[in-house]
Amino acid sequence: MKDQQALENPEPAHERAYEGASAPTMPRLGVRGTLRFLWRQLTSMNTALVLLLLLAVAAVPGSLLPQRSVNPAKTEQFLADNGWWGELLDWAGFFEVFTSPWFSAIYLLLFISLVGCVVPRCVTYARQVVAKPPRTPRRLQRFTGYTRRPLANEAPKDIQLRAARHLKKAGYRVRTLEEGSGTLSVSAERGYLREAGNLVFHLALLGVLLGVGLGYLTSYRGQITVVEGEGFANSLTSYDSFEPGAWFNPDDLPAFRFTLDEFRAEFSTDSSNPKSFGLPTKFEADLTVDAPGRETYKQRVRVNEPLEVDGASAFLLGNGYAPIITVRDPEGHVVADGPVRTVANDKNYTGQLVLKMPDASPKQMALVGIFAPTAVIDERGPHSRYAGLVNPKLFVTAHTGDLGLDEGVPTNAYQIDVSTLDQVTDSRGKPLLMTLAPGEKFDLPDGSSIEFRDIKRYAAFDVKHDPWQGFTLVMALVSAAGLMLSLFIPRRRMWVRATPDGEGSEIEVAGLARSEDFALADDVTRLADRLAPTPASADLRE
Repeated sequence: MKDQQALENPEPAHERAYEGASAPTMPRLGVRGTLRFLWRQLTSMNTALVLLLLLAVAAVPGSLLPQRSVNPAKTEQFLADNGWWGELLDWAGFFEVFTSPWFSAIYLLLFISLVGCVVPRCVTYARQVVAKPPRTPRRLQRFTGYTRRPLANEAPKDIQLRAARHLKKAGYRVRTLEEGSGTLSVSAERGYLREAGNLVFHLALLGVLLGVGLGYLTSYRGQITVVEGEGFANSLTSYDSFEPGAWFNPDDLPAFRFTLDEFRAEFSTDSSNPKSFGLPTKFEADLTVDAPGRETYKQRVRVNEPLEVDGASAFLLGNGYAPIITVRDPEGHVVADGPVRTVANDKNYTGQLVLKMPDASPKQMALVGIFAPTAVIDERGPHSRYAGLVNPKLFVTAHTGDLGLDEGVPTNAYQIDVSTLDQVTDSRGKPLLMTLAPGEKFDLPDGSSIEFRDIKRYAAFDVKHDPWQGFTLVMALVSAAGLMLSLFIPRRRMWVRATPDGEGSEIEVAGLARSEDFALADDVTRLADRLAPTPASADLRE
């Protein structure tokens, strides 16, 4: 009968048993449960590692692409050269990576994840440190290096004392136990510094993140250019560009100043290698530094060898040429006199020159042109063929009209819109292009004169001050030390059991490693040899 029913209803019996029963429902997490679940996911070690990897990947564009905070001119040039692609990167914040919302979000999530992960582990570790080693397992034969030997004429108590004394000398925390029926054991553990190193690494990593964050909020960074013979005083008005942190106080600016005595640059002259010809081989600047509480001193600054004074670092960032130009109006009055900094457009220092003269009469005047340290003229027009001063020439045009400087709106000193100005022409009405060498003078049709007197060098410096830089460095070193501890110190447990056996005892020795420990089995054997030496190891017994 049952077989017939089974043929008529082939469904499995366990499925037929649930017919008519309601399907099981999972309990709802609710808001609190969902938040706890998300918190546990965020504070897991896997999440912290993923966020750390994301932070490293997110920092890559900051190294590969120009950043506005470091070199605004190069950033604008990149945008001009790359069209819509550059605009897309700019919209996504790739030229201000370290202040972008997405980088800040990863940074903040990593900080929270590490705090939530490390703090509970510190509490657990503190409890483990003061706790006794665990009890000796019943079945030691399951563990590494298990050794079992008889030992005649020695009581379990003596074996326990010798084992405890030897393990303490070896740096173990020891616990002696009585297991009944005269059986005694020793439970020993060492290697707590491994977990301590792990915690130190993560705590120091938190310190690094904290130092970087506080340094960004309290630091400042600015760029300056100084011509030979001129000086710089550390004040807000002396900077070409200045970026303070959100918590920066202008009163905290160190009161120092320096003078650029001389700047030297050398370039490769190896014509046999076209790729290296003209490349810089040396940049160095001689400074005279004056700081409060110290005597005036000399210092030579090179690339990656900055001037360090009162917590501020002045890095040599760039350099260029500054032709010394004197301009007189038709009445002979000097309307411009001094070095004019040029902006290099290529590796050969072909420089763009702009000189604005709002005091010129009868109309305001501007000079626009090119300075070439080794000048040539070909189908490309005037440019430089080598970065050194071999054949310096100045190619300029003069423009008159309203320069727009009287409106009180800040303008870029290195740029000018000549479309609203009138270009000076010669007697035939053609645009006047002046070519000047050092020491030469050119008279304009209206009686004005332009004299190219000499050439000076200028150096660009990046001045940085981060009061948390030292703290961040210490935390980074501590982090590395903690990582070394966690990698090279093994954590292990050792057990010795002595069981009465007639007039003597029987011992069991075994160990357990919490990580890879290739020496554990040999150490277990050596401990057994000390406690119950075989004829071949009798010399090891105390």
